[in-house]
Amino acid sequence: MKLLNMNKFLITTALIFGFVAFGYSQQLVYTPKNPNFGGANFNYSWLLSSAQAQNKFKVEEDDPFAQQTQLEQIQEDLNSSVLREISNSFLDSQLGDGLRPGVFNVGSLVLDVFETRNGLVINILDTNNGDQTQIIVPN
Repeated sequence: MKLLNMNKFLITTALIFGFVAFGYSQQLVYTPKNPNFGGANFNYSWLLSSAQAQNKFKVEEDDPFAQQTQLEQIQEDLNSSVLREISNSFLDSQLGDGLRPGVFNVGSLVLDVFETRNGLVINILDTNNGDQTQIIVPN
């Protein structure tokens, strides 16, 4: 008998708590945070600053309009002069009896010269950074 009274008590208590909890419940409504998906426009700056704080990738931008110092200008001029002299001496030695097919090393540049039906082709490869260019001298 005591077990039956205990079960009634537990069931009654559960029902009372269930009704009380139901009385305080409300409907859940999803509101997005991102303004692109219907959220408040005020969240935009917060989302942007949060994304920038988490971004580990930084872009190193070189200013293309930055002024060179005089020392940098002199260094660039000297490099250009030396490369011009090397290329002139190379071409003079090769053009003495016409440019011959073959592979030539000039500093860090590898020149591959060969003939095709379109004319003379010169492939230039910079071994320092892998840059390539091709020059076609028509017949």
